[in-house]
Amino acid sequence: MKEITFGQAINEALDEEMSRDNTVYCIGEDISSGLWGTTFGLLDKYGKERVIDTPIAEAAIVGSCVGAAIGGMRPVADLMFADFMYIAMDEIKNAGLWRFSNGGIFSLPIVYRMPMGGYGRIGSDHSRSPLASVWHLPGIKIAVPSNPNDAKGLLKTAIRDNNPVCFFEHKQLYATPGPVPENEYTIPFGMADIKKEGADVTLVATSLMVLWSLEVANSLEENGISVEVIDPRTLEPLDLETIIASVKKTGRVVLVEEDMLRCGASAEIATQIMENAFDYLDAPIVRVGAANYPIPGGPLEDYVLPKKEDISAAIKTVMGK
Repeated sequence: MKEITFGQAINEALDEEMSRDNTVYCIGEDISSGLWGTTFGLLDKYGKERVIDTPIAEAAIVGSCVGAAIGGMRPVADLMFADFMYIAMDEIKNAGLWRFSNGGIFSLPIVYRMPMGGYGRIGSDHSRSPLASVWHLPGIKIAVPSNPNDAKGLLKTAIRDNNPVCFFEHKQLYATPGPVPENEYTIPFGMADIKKEGADVTLVATSLMVLWSLEVANSLEENGISVEVIDPRTLEPLDLETIIASVKKTGRVVLVEEDMLRCGASAEIATQIMENAFDYLDAPIVRVGAANYPIPGGPLEDYVLPKKEDISAAIKTVMGK
């Protein structure tokens, strides 16, 4: 194993897949200069035909990937900020529909990389975590890594997949270090990871919230509360089996996401738990997430986005403490 950052893991995955398959190329705004550090050095190695800078035109970026994929290429588009996907939402939606609408005669191997998340105090146009918006679109897979190992393994899987994948990367994770195998590896979609085993509460979290949940769970261990932390890693496909097995063991559930709670990803997971494991619940499910409000810039952000204290309070609530 070696230790690299989340951003370096993304860079390695791109480099390895571009070296392995010459149909893989990167496209987006300012990617030749190494935006977020994730595409650094790729232009020098692969040239302008495979590391393509674009104007500020998200609909064109995303739409061109659909045509290129149908034509046999494997584009990886960087949207700079996940918030910008709404400008190209029609093309993203169509990417998920093309294969079905045309009787399966096309493959659409596209990865849309979406740097997401707040805690940078840069305002509502650059701080969202819009997982649920994409989860509502059929035909699109969704990956949400929380550490360098998962980021590299899932991105390599995404690039090799013959379906469009929305790949959400939290901006606050790019500098986070972690162990990554030296050898070639991929991580299958639809396989959740139990980051910490526990007996009292099942906590399901995504992205940056996984790290925060682990911190909280470890601190509560000293108070006699044993929390099992599950990272789904992909929402589509969702490994419901692992989540339900944990719920049957603990009888209590806390769901943590950074996006607003209204119609969020946690609402869907909560419903599926209720439909499949209601009789095993010893307490109502508790959700932690952002307020139903635009994310402000500056210090007011603290009043909208979830905090570690909220996770701790939710765990104590389901434990009746």
